[in-house]
Amino acid sequence: MPTPSPSSHAKGLALTAFGGMALTIDIPLIRLADGDPWPILMVRSALTVAVALIVWFVWRLFTRNVPPLVPGRVGLVVAALYALSALCFITAVYNTSTANLVFILAFNSMFAALLSWLFLKERPRPATLIAMGVMLIGVLIIVGGGIGAGNLFGDVMALSAAFLLATAITITRGSGRDMGFAALVAVALPCVVAAIMTARTGYRIEAPWWIILNGAVIMPISFFCLSNGPKYISGPEVAMFYLLETVLAPVWVWLIFSEVPSRATLIGGTILIVTLVVHSLWQLHSGRKRRLAQGVVRHPL
Repeated sequence: MPTPSPSSHAKGLALTAFGGMALTIDIPLIRLADGDPWPILMVRSALTVAVALIVWFVWRLFTRNVPPLVPGRVGLVVAALYALSALCFITAVYNTSTANLVFILAFNSMFAALLSWLFLKERPRPATLIAMGVMLIGVLIIVGGGIGAGNLFGDVMALSAAFLLATAITITRGSGRDMGFAALVAVALPCVVAAIMTARTGYRIEAPWWIILNGAVIMPISFFCLSNGPKYISGPEVAMFYLLETVLAPVWVWLIFSEVPSRATLIGGTILIVTLVVHSLWQLHSGRKRRLAQGVVRHPL
């Protein structure tokens, strides 16, 4: 893999951070919708796919310089990985504890680092490895009290979701293709599964406007940004931004529903946020130094 320019790396950090921040609103909006899980998933997924298709077709009306909906065979593979990851995640939600689920999903960054190292020959920088380790400690503090309360099948599904997501990130990074729309189209498979389950269990959403906002705005923005991140920054760095939901979703729930987070959540969340900010600032500083060094080489005194 060629070394990205400092400017593209900064763009990748900003894009992925924005997508990660948008994703943190997902759980509060689901809670506000006040409905059963399967119909909420069905409506959210259907709207995400519909918005993705509408935006893509409208974009094509104004210019041909639009990213492909699914960029070739590699796009199909990435879309399938995102879809399978979502299905494994849904299965894990109903078969293990929330603490186990959150902690296991945090291994997404470790899987991304290992896959990038093995297949892309991108050895993570020591600072990135340290940041990943510190963030895992933060996640462990948040969920430590609930670990062990789940069951093996649910834990395996959560582990599979993390590995499939890391694989999708790595393939996107290796291809250098724009996978923003592929990740959105992939939501069609969970939508079909949710529709089948809704037909069996019934439909109930008390405040549908919140899930409409989620599926039509929040999910397309977050998925598009996060799935495009690997074009500019390494897989482990992209994976770390997925952890923002672990930290900030409880904070939004606290502010909206007055559910005070535990002391462990506040401590672990602070560790995660500070680590992400410090790591991103360090990356930007390193990129600035490389850019200045390149300028000196190109324009010697």
